[in-house]
Amino acid sequence: MRIVPLLTVLALLAACGGQTQSMAQPTAAAQPTTAAPVATPAPATQPPATSAPTAPPRATQPVAPTAVSVPATQTGPTAAPTAQAAPALQEYPVPGGSHPHDVAPAPDGTIWYTAQAAGALGRLDPASGETRHIELGAGSAPHGVIVGPDGAPWITDGGLNAIVRVDPVTEEVRVFPLPPDRPRANLNTATFDKRGVLWFTGQNGIYGRLDPTSGQVEVFDAPRGRGPYGITTTPGGDVYYASLAGSHIARIDIETGAATVIEPPTPNQGARRVWSDSHGRIWVSEWNAGNVGMYDPATQEWREWRLPGQAPRPYAVYVDDRDMVWLSDFGANALVRFDPTSETFTSFPLPSPSGSVRQILGRPGEVWGAESAADKLVVIRQP
Repeated sequence: MRIVPLLTVLALLAACGGQTQSMAQPTAAAQPTTAAPVATPAPATQPPATSAPTAPPRATQPVAPTAVSVPATQTGPTAAPTAQAAPALQEYPVPGGSHPHDVAPAPDGTIWYTAQAAGALGRLDPASGETRHIELGAGSAPHGVIVGPDGAPWITDGGLNAIVRVDPVTEEVRVFPLPPDRPRANLNTATFDKRGVLWFTGQNGIYGRLDPTSGQVEVFDAPRGRGPYGITTTPGGDVYYASLAGSHIARIDIETGAATVIEPPTPNQGARRVWSDSHGRIWVSEWNAGNVGMYDPATQEWREWRLPGQAPRPYAVYVDDRDMVWLSDFGANALVRFDPTSETFTSFPLPSPSGSVRQILGRPGEVWGAESAADKLVVIRQP
């Protein structure tokens, strides 16, 4: 197995806090860890690498969840807990040393993940627990992965300083490098707009777009320099990104490429990731402040809610098909669900200690996360 330089991987993790064929070999299947959730009250490429067999899982005991009403921005008392139907939480081991950063469930049932420390794209079959790795090229250190409108996984690769597409059938790898005058962008996350153009962020002060039809890559300077991190597309086709270092979000004009800064009400909140709900409202994980924020473009108004616990650290944010808001909380080592209608949080502690879920994505009935520190993927299946 090719070794990615340790310093490269550590640097990229710290910052988060050509066509060839690549045929991957399957690893030994591992049965996933299963657990019912516990809810807590709130306030060009190289030859393929064959991954090592995954470790057998361990079972945990189920606990029924509860939910607690939480007012916006810490005003007023909390409500009494009420019982909720319990979703099922399950963990899937991936090859040791993969350090999966992002995860992307595909409509065909495949679960893609970026094996950042292995320089590979991982593929999980949830039915069997089998994983396989597809190497992306010498020096690769993939960060983000999403499934595009073509059904293929698209990767933001900080090590290659390129956008990468992997054919889901042939596993052919195609690399779209950034322009030579844009080295070391520290690529982060991507989204497709409604025209099929891929937009991406780079923490070293850039954002950009790739036209998959022509292969043209354009890069823009972020209006306030370093920080662009999460990115999302609204149902109406608008594109927004979050700036972690800049503590703001920004709307991109998809015609001109210009970005307009939008300030959250809490200074230095550390806007890390963003996601749109079905109404086009923008949800923000505020890493420094411990809040989830919501910006409504229709009214240009903000609301913020603090996550449960004494020292919440919300990293990822995702809005599911029911408009429930999901976050990963490093402070509680948990996934957290927020119901915007009742303003209640429900916490789902991870079975593995220090899971470090850095990104969340889903499909109807399922919410997936990548436990980068535990070498596992986690899913919550909702009844």
